[in-house]
Amino acid sequence: MSAEAGAATAGAGSGAARRVRLPADRRTPAAARAVVRSVLAEAHLDDLVNEALLLTTELTTNAVEHAGTELDIEVVADGVGLSVTVSDFAPSSGNDELTVGTRNDATEINEVSERGRGLLLVDHFASRWGTTYLPTGKGVWFRLDRPGAEPAAGSSAGGTSMSGNPGSVDSSAPSAGAMSELMQTAPDVYADDPLPDFATSLLSRVAEMVGAAGGAIRLDRGDGQGRQLLARFGRQPRPDSELLRVPLTVHRPYAGELELDAAPSAYARPLAVLTAERLSLHLENDRLRRADVRRQAWLTFLAEASELLAQSLDVELTMALIPQLVVPRLGQWCAVHTTDEWGRLRLAAASHADESMLPQLHKVLAETGPDSIQARLREASRSAAQIPLGGPMEGFAVPLIARGQRLGTLAVGRHQRHRHDPDEVAVLEDVARRAALAIENARIHAERRRVAQTLQQSLLPPVLPVVDGIGFAAEYVPTGDDAEVGGDFYDVVPLPDGRWLVVIGDVSGKGVQAAAVTGLVRDVIRVLVGDGKPLPEALARLNETLVERGGGRYCTLALAAVGPGDGDHLDVSLHLAGHDRPVLLAGGGGARFVGTGGTALGLLDTITSPTAEITLAPGDSLIFYTDGVTERRRGRELFGTDRLRDAAAPLAGYSADVVAARLRAAAINFSVEPPRDDIAVLVLRNDAV
Repeated sequence: MSAEAGAATAGAGSGAARRVRLPADRRTPAAARAVVRSVLAEAHLDDLVNEALLLTTELTTNAVEHAGTELDIEVVADGVGLSVTVSDFAPSSGNDELTVGTRNDATEINEVSERGRGLLLVDHFASRWGTTYLPTGKGVWFRLDRPGAEPAAGSSAGGTSMSGNPGSVDSSAPSAGAMSELMQTAPDVYADDPLPDFATSLLSRVAEMVGAAGGAIRLDRGDGQGRQLLARFGRQPRPDSELLRVPLTVHRPYAGELELDAAPSAYARPLAVLTAERLSLHLENDRLRRADVRRQAWLTFLAEASELLAQSLDVELTMALIPQLVVPRLGQWCAVHTTDEWGRLRLAAASHADESMLPQLHKVLAETGPDSIQARLREASRSAAQIPLGGPMEGFAVPLIARGQRLGTLAVGRHQRHRHDPDEVAVLEDVARRAALAIENARIHAERRRVAQTLQQSLLPPVLPVVDGIGFAAEYVPTGDDAEVGGDFYDVVPLPDGRWLVVIGDVSGKGVQAAAVTGLVRDVIRVLVGDGKPLPEALARLNETLVERGGGRYCTLALAAVGPGDGDHLDVSLHLAGHDRPVLLAGGGGARFVGTGGTALGLLDTITSPTAEITLAPGDSLIFYTDGVTERRRGRELFGTDRLRDAAAPLAGYSADVVAARLRAAAINFSVEPPRDDIAVLVLRNDAV
């Protein structure tokens, strides 16, 4: 803060003087105190520093607050004392009400106007003071003389004195140094709870100043514990004593008062009021700090609760989690009820801070009747509003509503020692909204999972046929997201000529559209081969169907017609339409890929699908698979076809069931991650003895 006018210093003898102009903002009192302090130091008047700084603060603060103009601060010191003049530039006349007031003789502080309260201190502590009117504004000055020194003649600030106090300070009044220390003290913000020590120090000082035998400060923080003793000084007041009581000017939910067992005097109530105001300022800071900490804690709690609820997509687990989040932080007990299709409430989960009380809680929640908790819960569910719950399990219930649907109620019991405050009620209502949304999301996911599982099962044969001399076995693992329908499928279909058709395929993509194409491919194959169409013709017609109706999706397919051959051998006619070549596992050992690749279905108008004739000796197996096996990923590494062949080689001589199960396990165990694609393995084996 810079002074508009330069500082003028008079250094004759032990005197000094300065005059500066300061802007009207909150930093002006501090700058004015710095000017006064420098003059006092230069004039060696350190014994007046407390009184001078206190009165300078009062006059500059009052002028900044009410005048709203720049201020001139003039400080003059001599060997006897100090004079300070605070002048503003607000227009006024001598008949106007003074901005800082004329002398006020009221003994009750509540009779002193807010803007005149500073002059009460000036009147008490200054040797002389007065108001001066100038052509450009007005000013207030005060004079402080050293104790025992003769007042300097003409030591007032220039101008016409409108009011003043020519006498000395009353010896019964508290010292200005003590009052300055009282006004400037502050609590230790680094203490765990600085207010009790600060309030005790403040109370003891004001009690000593007014000669009080005792005193107390009581505070109610609105936390349900009622009014508590914050500070005490001296003896306990007698019941018949007339106490000086001053309420603390704090906002709700805080409330309190200051009590002094003091004899009535002109200074007792004003000083008690000033003390109460000083304490109230710090109590307000404490209230705001606690509210901010509490708000941050609740926000953290809600964020963590939301994260926990979002992690569960199981309905029962979600409902069991809700009471665990509430108890005991937000209530003594909690119960979640859900509504069925007929609108009846059903207890889904409950918790109590005292586990031994759970049977009683269940009993009370199950009671029916017009005054029962069950009736109040039904009312909360219907009205979609907060409903109080009476004894024996006192508390309140809020509805569980998500996307306009009433899902049930959340009932919470009151704390053991106090009722729920507004913040807790608001948090519980927020928890109810988040819990309802989590339950609804879990229900939707469960329904999607049920639909996906039903649709997936409809695309796979319920059982594989049992054929004399031929072994069939299959393993299927859906993708890690069990709410999605995969495009992998397999089937074993009887042919009109007595042979069996082994089918395995993979439709591109996932979801309902992929499932629809999968069902289309499966049904078209069954119809075409059932009509006796040759496999190349069946593949060509299936390709035409996918081009026209596949919606841009394609399908890889492997068809193998198997029937008796010479002796105990099986003859296999293999057709591959873009599908991976199967593995031929010889009964005597060794594994190799067989077949010739062809064109995937649904991409081009015409396809090629060469026929490969294969003979299976007794004990030989033909292993079909989808790309979910070979593309199983571990970091950047794939399971691959070579690893599949190597995993199949040691399984020579085992049954089809064992081969399929071992290969499935090998693919799954390759990575700890859940499958990203469906895994299907189909094994055809010559079981002839």
